[in-house]
Amino acid sequence: MAGSGVKAAVEWLASVAPDPDACRWEWERSSQGIVLLPAGRRWDVLILPGKLGRPTLDVLTRLIDRPGPVLSDFGDARVGFFVPPGTVDRWIGTGVRGAGQGTWIVAPYPGRAAGGMRRLIPPDGSGALTDATLLELAMHEAAGEAAAREGDWAAGCQRS
Repeated sequence: MAGSGVKAAVEWLASVAPDPDACRWEWERSSQGIVLLPAGRRWDVLILPGKLGRPTLDVLTRLIDRPGPVLSDFGDARVGFFVPPGTVDRWIGTGVRGAGQGTWIVAPYPGRAAGGMRRLIPPDGSGALTDATLLELAMHEAAGEAAAREGDWAAGCQRS
């Protein structure tokens, strides 16, 4: 991420913090390189299990040039997609957790991995988010592709 892109991303993310200046200071000077940011103001985060999250991101990047920001923990156990605020309140689905109004997320400094978190798609500072309907479509496609692969594997085992 270029220098001006990082600055724009930092400003956009820090704008939701109770004290944006303290947030920026913490990010830049903390050995952890992470801050807690409130969800539900400019974005919600839908958190998928890694086995669905990574394939969903693959499908999403085939559908659109650039999804909104996406976070992952190391080992890809969970993948978080930044979606419009209010999405978590309306989300109906199993196996997907949400961070919305009244919750906080762990956020690494843009362009760096820290605190067990990394950005698969960093924010660009524009405020671009992933459309929840498109994310749901990508999740269904990713789950269908996984089921087809498992079906092919199971069929191969039965033929042996």
